[in-house]
Amino acid sequence: MNPVSTIAGKAYPFGLKNVDTDVIIPAAWLKTISRSGLGKGAFEALRKEPGNLFDSVEYAGSPILIAGDNFGCGSSREHAAWALADMGIQAVIAPSFSDIFSGNAFKNGLLTVVLPQEAIDRLMEVAQTDPIHIDLENQVVTTPFQDRFTFEIDAFRKHCLLNGLDEIGLTLASSSAISAYESKLNTEKPWLVPQMI
Repeated sequence: MNPVSTIAGKAYPFGLKNVDTDVIIPAAWLKTISRSGLGKGAFEALRKEPGNLFDSVEYAGSPILIAGDNFGCGSSREHAAWALADMGIQAVIAPSFSDIFSGNAFKNGLLTVVLPQEAIDRLMEVAQTDPIHIDLENQVVTTPFQDRFTFEIDAFRKHCLLNGLDEIGLTLASSSAISAYESKLNTEKPWLVPQMI
């Protein structure tokens, strides 16, 4: 997982409420275990509409998505986070998220920022013309117009995102302690250690 510190650039001014994971990535795309290529299926139903936001040249490659309340509700599908990341989205800002989506996003290095609706409305307005900046270290979202919105984030999640640590990375960070424990176990309780035949 890549470390996340600051994310800046254009933002998709999406804003829809109650967008479920089937809208983010339809079930037909769930037949793969590969993370690459899912961006093509992201928001597939919405992309069928002419002039849709996600195929707009103006917003192509935007690293931020501004969404409405209850983003990521519905079924638990990690593919939703994979699809957003494959589109190049690194952060989603919304008034609230489904707990399952928020957890899947975090485990895949996608920052979810919770801000009140008034802040979302302002960011939607700014995103029409100007970039947005997210500073995870200082937990603040800013605009070129001196808007400044602070956000809360779980300290453990913040630590993991800043250091690029997924569950495997966290385990590897303790490799010295694990090796020391296994050596001690070999010496003190050899009957617990599997024997090679």
